[in-house]
Amino acid sequence: MSEFSFANLTPDFILDAIESIGIYPESGLLALNSYENRVYQFKAEDNCRYVVKFYRPQRWSDEQILEEHQFAFSLQEAEVPVVAPITRDGDSLFHYKGYRFTLFPSVGGRQFEMDNLDHLEILGRYIGRMHSVAGSQQFSHRPKVNCQDYLYKAKSAVLNSQLLPMHLETPFITILDRLITKTEQEYHQVEQIRLHGDCHAGNILWAGDSLMLVDLDDCRQGPLIQDLWMMLNGDRHEQAVQLDTLLSGYEEFNSFEQRQLSLIEPLRAMRMVHYMGWLATRWQDPAFPRNFSWFATDKYWEQQILALKEQFATLHEPALRLIP
Repeated sequence: MSEFSFANLTPDFILDAIESIGIYPESGLLALNSYENRVYQFKAEDNCRYVVKFYRPQRWSDEQILEEHQFAFSLQEAEVPVVAPITRDGDSLFHYKGYRFTLFPSVGGRQFEMDNLDHLEILGRYIGRMHSVAGSQQFSHRPKVNCQDYLYKAKSAVLNSQLLPMHLETPFITILDRLITKTEQEYHQVEQIRLHGDCHAGNILWAGDSLMLVDLDDCRQGPLIQDLWMMLNGDRHEQAVQLDTLLSGYEEFNSFEQRQLSLIEPLRAMRMVHYMGWLATRWQDPAFPRNFSWFATDKYWEQQILALKEQFATLHEPALRLIP
């Protein structure tokens, strides 16, 4: 099956797959915002709302997906607010005619407010609780946050995509190579734990006065700061205040090594390059040219050259420091 073969996921096929595990939808399928996988919300005859996720073929092995599920179950057992898969007869990963899918309870809520310090402190507590569970064991099958995947493979994907305009190749590759070299120098090794892996505002929901962590699809081993730094925005003082607030909650449940602060900008650089590589790799999927049409424009690549230069300069600045 082609890596990008979602063409057979017709409404009838999806409904047949769901019914194959004894869940019978009574509403239509509402497509949710997901590009890596295909995700739909529906209401079943038991009057419960569910979300079904069809995994992108060939992205993860069954063992890697089940590790993600087990991580979610262990967090749920520790009363960390995370959306975990629904099991049927002890199984959480299901197969139907070549596709793999999982069901989740549908969880409502509003998006996390990154500029709300009270919310940041609560989030810090929850991430601290998550990491206290995560550090109890390691993944055996999930990948790690590393320069090879986030920088070198991403660079190859971009250059092989033929989407980079020819007249911008030299300035783009020149600054990208300098950024990769500097990032690799700065990304020193620290203890790695199991991570959410993609802990940004879009993967945090507020329901009432509590939050819920969603979408462990990118969970992996890495430095714990990876699950914290994406909450930081604004100038250095604003980021220091936000980080101090996060850690005031985080350290109630887990310890934090200050030397991990020096990883924030290397991890930001890695995410920038990895994102470009991800778009290039997925360009064969019709959903990507349709939703990310700007990726194939000169303006986008000109902006990336500037962004890479700015990040390269930031990598030479002192690491973010906590407020005394």
